[in-house]
Amino acid sequence: MLVQPMLPVPYVVDKVRQETHDTFTLELNQPGTKAGFSFLPGQFNMLYVFGVGEVPISISGDPLAPRPLVHTTRAVGTVTAAMRKLKRGDMLGVRGPFGTHWPIEQATGDDIILVAGGIGLAPLRPVLYHVLAHRSSYGKVVLLYGTRSPADILFQKELEVWRGRFDIEALVTVDRSSDHWRGNVGVVTNLIRRAGFDPHHSTAFVCGPEVMMHFTVLELGRRGVPDNRVFVSMERNMKCAVGFCGHCQYGPTFICKDGPVFRFDHIRWLFGKREV
Repeated sequence: MLVQPMLPVPYVVDKVRQETHDTFTLELNQPGTKAGFSFLPGQFNMLYVFGVGEVPISISGDPLAPRPLVHTTRAVGTVTAAMRKLKRGDMLGVRGPFGTHWPIEQATGDDIILVAGGIGLAPLRPVLYHVLAHRSSYGKVVLLYGTRSPADILFQKELEVWRGRFDIEALVTVDRSSDHWRGNVGVVTNLIRRAGFDPHHSTAFVCGPEVMMHFTVLELGRRGVPDNRVFVSMERNMKCAVGFCGHCQYGPTFICKDGPVFRFDHIRWLFGKREV
């Protein structure tokens, strides 16, 4: 339990790994302790760059191996641009974990469908770690991942390992091909038609740009997956994480406190808002 949820805890940067030209992974450890950071897949932290500001970022590491604490993000604003310049030994403030998690425990016995767009693979990676650690508890496992170009693919070494496993169907597509790309070209929703899963006994977890998630839910529905078995992450709309600033309030819903993971049929109305 957080006693002071607005007070950042200092963490030291142990490793910075460049994933793509604008996306990087930070591995953090809390000085003076060997304890890991306990979290559930889909939860997020507020990361604070001292003197600059803070941003909400989902945890992208393994919940069963929570040391170091791992976050993957894209440099898209002042805070993340400053975060990108951090080096081993630098300090970073951490508040969390916050938010709802992917309800993977409710999906026991189901086929698992993970659909990610771009940086959306990072919040879904802990789900895949969990499923692989409890592989016999689930049916088929399908990972569908789409990016803008081959150069934007995250976790490339891990993806190759996952694609080489016989107990996972991992399909990757890009919007724009290159001379050396021999894989799928097109939007990620096109992969849903090809994927092998039982729509009547499946649970889907979706993360990416809102327009991508909207059309993913529609395509899953055409395959027969009901909206109440589809879960989406709305973390891109948050700011303070504790419902204090009101930045992420939509009607009675605070995305940071009631989400960021929602069952789609509970927030379908949000996808009709032009602001979203």
